[in-house]
Amino acid sequence: MRQEDIENDPVLAATPSYPSWLAAIVLPLAEFIDDKADPRALFTDLQEIGQGESGSVYSACAAPSTDEGRSRPQQGLVAIKCVPLLRGRTEKMADLRRELELTRTLRHPNLLYMERLYVDVAEENLWIGMELMDRSLADVLAVVGEDTGSAQISEKMVARFVWDVLLALSYIRKHHIAHRDVRSDNLLLSRSGVLKLSDFSSAVCSPSGTPKRSDPVGVIYWQAPEMRTGLYDPLKVDVWSLGATTWELAHGDPPFADVQDMRDIFGAQLPPVRQPEAFSRSFHDFLHSCSQPAASRPDPDELLEADFVRTACPRSEIVRLLGQCRAIDEQQVLRQSNEF
Repeated sequence: MRQEDIENDPVLAATPSYPSWLAAIVLPLAEFIDDKADPRALFTDLQEIGQGESGSVYSACAAPSTDEGRSRPQQGLVAIKCVPLLRGRTEKMADLRRELELTRTLRHPNLLYMERLYVDVAEENLWIGMELMDRSLADVLAVVGEDTGSAQISEKMVARFVWDVLLALSYIRKHHIAHRDVRSDNLLLSRSGVLKLSDFSSAVCSPSGTPKRSDPVGVIYWQAPEMRTGLYDPLKVDVWSLGATTWELAHGDPPFADVQDMRDIFGAQLPPVRQPEAFSRSFHDFLHSCSQPAASRPDPDELLEADFVRTACPRSEIVRLLGQCRAIDEQQVLRQSNEF
């Protein structure tokens, strides 16, 4: 974009504090960005808690407001995702805009949103403010897998996780939205034990009459088989992915993780459960329902009535599990510090 175009554009002209190239990069997100605020004045004590493909995630403290006339984030701990803004790279900004437009009207206790966007001019980063979560289901599985036995994921805990995901899927389906990337990495737990579906970067809106899709997004271990063989109904694939995640929660690794040739996982069923006698009939029935061919696969509302979902443990047990995970993390840090 030429300098004269930037100067003549009313949106870009409204952000005179940005260098011209930076204003051009964030232009697709202009309506979602608080361009009057310096995020470094709003958030303090940033501590890195994770890394993703597009940037690092930090916990931060939202500073109290000193200006009653300004909209400020709620005081307390929040999560901040910092995305580097690179010259000439507008693809990521366009993808973020699409995700924000898709989710702007969605509000549900089992969904995690990008709440506010800010531009950090000093470090040339986009700051995305979100609710601070405790950890992902993938993190829980990793901790439990490394532990000697003090933390365990029971079948009733799996049912509680499934219940929360089904509530999220039921809600977005009513808005004709398919997530298309349901897996343990994208299912985050709050400290109060509530599971939330996150990362709508692969989601699509598919109202009645919309043509079927052919793009196989997501990760293959959780991917519905029809996504790899041709056209598919996006509103059908999330239930399969939930089944694959349920299988993963029972085993510690995703289905087909031990398969060497990916061509061998094109079947219409999830792999058999290891040690099937260790799981209830309702658990097996639920997995069987999730892995049905798309035409006969139940929708989230039907699965909310499944016997397995009704066995869910109290949420307090999830809170206790998270506490055990934190204690294990602290023990590992202590052991590592003693080794040096």
